[in-house]
Amino acid sequence: MILLLLLTATMVSAQEEEGKNQFDLDLNMLGRGEIRFGGFTEGTEENRAQFLMGRTRLSLGYKRPYIEAKVTAQHSGIWGQSGKGSFNLYEAWVKLNTKKGFFTQLGRQVLSYDDERIIGANDWAMASLSHDVLKFGYEGYGHKVHAIFGFNQNAENVTGGTYYSNGAQPYKIMHTLWYHYDIPKVPLGISFLFMNIGMQGGEKDGVGDDEAHNRYQQLLGGYVSYKPGKLSAEASYYHQIGYNERNIKMDAWMASIKAQYQIARQVGVVAGYDYLSGDDYFVVRQNGGVGLARHKVIKYFNPVYGSHHTFYGMMDFFYVQNFYEGFSPGLQNLFTGVSYSPIKGLNLKATYHYMAMATSLNDMNKTLGHDIDFEASYQVLKDAKVSLGFSYMAGTNTMEKLKRVEGNDDLKWAWFSLVVSPRIISKKW
Repeated sequence: MILLLLLTATMVSAQEEEGKNQFDLDLNMLGRGEIRFGGFTEGTEENRAQFLMGRTRLSLGYKRPYIEAKVTAQHSGIWGQSGKGSFNLYEAWVKLNTKKGFFTQLGRQVLSYDDERIIGANDWAMASLSHDVLKFGYEGYGHKVHAIFGFNQNAENVTGGTYYSNGAQPYKIMHTLWYHYDIPKVPLGISFLFMNIGMQGGEKDGVGDDEAHNRYQQLLGGYVSYKPGKLSAEASYYHQIGYNERNIKMDAWMASIKAQYQIARQVGVVAGYDYLSGDDYFVVRQNGGVGLARHKVIKYFNPVYGSHHTFYGMMDFFYVQNFYEGFSPGLQNLFTGVSYSPIKGLNLKATYHYMAMATSLNDMNKTLGHDIDFEASYQVLKDAKVSLGFSYMAGTNTMEKLKRVEGNDDLKWAWFSLVVSPRIISKKW
């Protein structure tokens, strides 16, 4: 990898020519408030939760022929929170390009591919996602090939091995290969994705079964998008195999399909279906709840580093919050919605989700609940946007048993946000 980086730098140096330099200073400020009336407890006036949160990013960007660089500092936290919230370096990377379309990008960077179901920025979360990786590839003539390598450590050790835990990244080792092709003269795009993820298992000073080790899981699949005129359709399929950090075999899969149609300039409709496989090996405790047993094979599909909030209902009950003791019966998500833009800059959306388990558990009904999401957004200025939303979910007895709490039949959540993203300085010379 280092040799490739040096080779790319040599090619750039040989090709570099006089050109304009560009420096940009960007500010991004996000404020969001939430009212959680219920959740996984009974929704009463006494337990209603309200809070405000904020996120600030300051980005420095530099560009000239064949080289780019960006540094973004980020702070996020709850208003009134004791301490200083969370401050980190969200981005810090340099990118070298060639005339032939080859590039090398090194450092902390945001990875976003296809519809962001597997790898995305997850921008709804205050901290969002970025990765410390080396990325290189080629883009040209409709083809895009990206190879990504990550290896994470807690410290610059002289001794003590390579044990990694509680770090900035959720994995120790990550290898990813992504290929995308846009078919000429046809609004059809095809992507293929392969990931090899190494997770740290065991204890740093453990022995026997608790000895530190790396376990590897593989994820492979593809994504297709077709956008002829007013119609937009997309589909994906991914399979997950290998072993988790507890050395349990994995064999899971997911599939999705989605279609959107613009009925008129102001009105659009959407419909789709997601299926994510789930576990079916469990025990029933004496009080009737479902508990987790040691799996022979994990059949629960984990959409790893995607933007989960985008897909499975805005209340984030699935793939953001876990079921009881980590057990997951998978998910079936059947959804339909409508959007309406009465005036320029204003967009209104309403979406219905039918949620059900993907697996069968004893005599439980598969239905988990019915979720309705409303969202309104208005572009106040070219760099300022205000949004608000309301969600309601009617959970079932199955939801109560799997979440192991009562009161899931009447859940409400409201939120509002303001995002201001001005470009403060843009200088060319």
